Formats: sequence, C-alpha cells, structure tokens
Amino acid sequence: MHGRKAEFSGLPRRGLVAGVLAVAAVGADRAQAQAAGVGHVQSLRGEAFAQSGRVRRPLAVQAPLYLGDLVLTGADARLRLRLGRRTTLALGANARLRIDRFALASEAGNYELQAGPLLLEHDENGPSIGSTVQSPYALIAVRGTRFFAGPSNDVFGVFVATGRVSVQAAGQSVLLDPGEGTNIPRPGDPPSPAAPWGAARIQAALASVE
Repeated sequence: MHGRKAEFSGLPRRGLVAGVLAVAAVGADRAQAQAAGVGHVQSLRGEAFAQSGRVRRPLAVQAPLYLGDLVLTGADARLRLRLGRRTTLALGANARLRIDRFALASEAGNYELQAGPLLLEHDENGPSIGSTVQSPYALIAVRGTRFFAGPSNDVFGVFVATGRVSVQAAGQSVLLDPGEGTNIPRPGDPPSPAAPWGAARIQAALASVE
C-alpha cells in the first residue's frame, strides 16, 4: 500500500514537471525566433535608428531588424527594409514605424505607422500576402500589393499602385484599386471616396520615400 501510494503521488509531480518543461520550450522557441530577426536594412541614406525598449541602435546597410523594433528616420533620410523574402518597406524622412508582427512563413505582418511616409511592397512571385498598417488616421488592410501611405498634399493619403487595399477610419471604409487613392485630413475623419491620383501627386508621394 505504501509503495502504491508513493507511485500514484509521483504521477502529478511528473506531469507538472513535463508541463513546465513544455512551456519553457515554447518560450525558448519564441525567444529564439525573435532573436534571429525578421529582416535587415537594404539601403539607407541619412540617419536611421531602431529602438527596442530603452535601447536605441543606429542602423546601417545589412543591420538586422527584430519584432517589436520601432524604426525611426532622420530629416531627409531614406530607408529601405527587407523583411523575409518578399516584403519591402521604404520610409522617408522623420518616419516612425513599429514592426508589431511578422510571420516568416506567410510574410503576413502588422505594422504601426506613427509618422512619416511609407511605401509597402510585396513581391508578386508567390501566394498573396495579407498585412495591416495601423496609423493615427486609419487602419489599412493590405492584400498582395504595392501602396503608399503618409503625408501628401497636406493630408494623410493612401494610394494603391498594384493590388487592393481597404482603408478604415471613423467607422467608414473605402476599397482602393490600382491607380486610386483616398484622403484623411485629420485623425478621426473618415476617408474620402476612392478616386484616381494625378501623375504629379503620385510622383511626389513616391519621391518622399525613394
């Protein structure tokens, strides 16, 4: 009886230990994936930094990027980031972009554009990629596309070159097809109806990130 009691009393302990080890393994896998990075700096003109917590590190070509990084650019800077194999982010001057989430397998990402201009591109040689960009002006849902978001003609503008983008703000949404854009004058305002952008405006928007 005593032996059997000792045998059964050991089972929960072993199960607890196994559970702790499993949780630790999952945590280690996540930490390892985060430490490995999700991309790198492809090109840089001017100054740029990546901030994680209280640590800010200067960026240079081929510098690694990690989940949770807040990427910041200086005045007159131009920065191109390569995430995974098919995603490129181009930032202009005085930009602030946080890499909230990025799945290396699917390349789906969530980004927080706090300030400045952004051009997001997904290479077309593969399955469609879904991503989201959150800004103080709107939530932008992306599907396998190339699009611009940021200051344009004294408003926050979103323009789609290829693919399709949904822009949601103030309880309203607008769907943009290639060649179309929308305007949001201030945070809290709804997006304007989809409309073509002129060549001069498109060129100015692209020049702000290239």
